[in-house]
Amino acid sequence: MRYAAGAKWWLLFSMVATTALAWAQADNKSHSSAADPPARLAQARTDPQLSAGLVKTGQKVAAFCANCHGEGGNSGKPEVPNLAGQNPAYLLEQSRLFSEGRRRDAFMEGLFKALSVDEKVGVALYYAAQPVANRPMARAELRASGEALYSKTCFRCHAVDGRGNDKIARIAGQQPAYLDLTLKRYRAGSGVRADPLMVEQARLLSDTQIEALVAYVSAMR
Repeated sequence: MRYAAGAKWWLLFSMVATTALAWAQADNKSHSSAADPPARLAQARTDPQLSAGLVKTGQKVAAFCANCHGEGGNSGKPEVPNLAGQNPAYLLEQSRLFSEGRRRDAFMEGLFKALSVDEKVGVALYYAAQPVANRPMARAELRASGEALYSKTCFRCHAVDGRGNDKIARIAGQQPAYLDLTLKRYRAGSGVRADPLMVEQARLLSDTQIEALVAYVSAMR
């Protein structure tokens, strides 16, 4: 019974996804491009009219993504990452990794293979422009230890404000459960997340240190 219910849910979810993407693709035909995503993003950064059109396309794609990542990219699910305020070039790189199966998630892999270049760039630009919902620190007593850990190492890549850059993820204000899971995956060297530098740093962290880091980073603005 559970399997049948799950199968029905997945079928419905897939049908909704297919429909949403079809609408976005149909609307996008008038300004689609054969350029690869990074090149298209570079064009958009120097062409406000193109950028505005791509954001509208991305907003339509994001209407489907909201099922998991929340309205405006602020996730309501602890294990699903926020996309609001994320760096667009970083999002595009993750879409490439999913498309090539180098970052593993069956649904995300299929989704990015189905999106056009303009849809990928558009949804990245849309999410980058969305404000991150601020959250209070869940465990204020962990602030000092979390900040000390962050200031010792993490800021070198993710920046003092936790907002990263084109190649490094914004982690400020990220979902606590997602941060915890990601750090532990890096620490385990499971291959689900395989960035060599993150694996090297995370393997040195204890559960208590991860808990402190997560508390501090998730409350950053």
